[in-house]
Amino acid sequence: MSLVLTTDTVPDQEKVAYWNDAVSRALVPVTVAPRDGRRFDGRITSDSLGYLRVSRMEADAGRVSRTPALIERSPEALVAVGLMVSGSATFIQDGRRAEMGGGDLVFYDTARPFSFTYPERFATHVFQLPRHVLSVADSDIKRVTGTAIDTAHGLGAVLRPFLATLADAAPSYPAAIGHRLAGHVVDLFATLITDHALRDPDDDRDHLVVSVRAHIDRKLADPSLSPESIARAHHISVRYLHRLFEGEDMTVSRFIQQRRLEACGRELARRGRVTPTVSAVARRWGFVNPAHFSRAFRAAYGLSPREWRTLHLERGEDEQPAGPTLT
Repeated sequence: MSLVLTTDTVPDQEKVAYWNDAVSRALVPVTVAPRDGRRFDGRITSDSLGYLRVSRMEADAGRVSRTPALIERSPEALVAVGLMVSGSATFIQDGRRAEMGGGDLVFYDTARPFSFTYPERFATHVFQLPRHVLSVADSDIKRVTGTAIDTAHGLGAVLRPFLATLADAAPSYPAAIGHRLAGHVVDLFATLITDHALRDPDDDRDHLVVSVRAHIDRKLADPSLSPESIARAHHISVRYLHRLFEGEDMTVSRFIQQRRLEACGRELARRGRVTPTVSAVARRWGFVNPAHFSRAFRAAYGLSPREWRTLHLERGEDEQPAGPTLT
C-alpha cells in the first residue's frame, strides 16, 4: 500500500513542520526550508518494490538539505537517483553542482551531505536503494554523485523512460514483481556507476567542449545566449564551464562574440540583390546594442561595419578573409 503524505488538510501555520517530517519519513531525514516564507503546499507518495523505495513528490519552491548532523543521527547508507518531472533544481554534493530541468537525472548518496534548491513549484521522482546491494566500490560511487546524468545518449537515455514508467506504475505491482524489478534497478544503477568510473576524464572534457561549441553555433542568433544558459543546457555549473575553456585560449563570452562577429563579417561581405542594413545584420546574430556591435567589430577587423561592407562590395569579393582578432 502506498504511503501518501500531503499538506492539503494541514493548517497553514503547521504546513512547514508537517512537510519537513513527511519528506524525512518518506525519504531520509532532511531539513526543508520554503522559499521566502511563501505559502507552502506539498504531496509525497511512496511505494516499496522489494528493497527499492520509489517516491513521487510535488511541492512549492524551497530548499531540501541533508546536513552532517542529520547524517550522524540517522546514518542510512542509501544511494538514490532523482528524476525531475517538472520545474528546475540545483543539486549540490561533494563540491559538485548540477543544474536540473524536466527529464534530468542526478545520482546521489544519502550518507554524505547534499542539498536540492527548487526555485519554483516542482515535481520529482526519487529512487532509493540500500548501499550494500550495489557491488561497486565507494570510490566509483563518489565519482558519479553530484553529477547530472546524460539522458540524451547511452545508458541515461535508456534509464530515464524506464524510471519514469516505473514510478507511475509502482503502486500496481505485486510483491513478487516488485522484488524482481528492484533487482533490475540495482543492475542498471551499478552499470551506470561503472560506466562513469571507467571514462577517461580528458575524453569527457574534450567531448563536452565540442558539444558546447556546437551548442553556441546553433544558438548564435539568440540574444539570451550566455555562459549561464550554456551551462544550464549541459547540466554543469558556470564555474566548470569556464574551467573547460581555460584551455581554449579565450573565455566563453569572448568565444561567443568571436563567432557572432565572424557571422556578421560574412554576411556584410556577401553580395546580393538586397543589402541588409548593418543594424539588421547585428540583430540577426545576437547583438542587441548597435553601438556595442560597431565598437566590437572595429576592434576585431580594424574597420567599421559599413567600411567593411563597402570594401568588399568594391572589390567584388564574396568570401571573408581571416577572422576577427580578439584581444
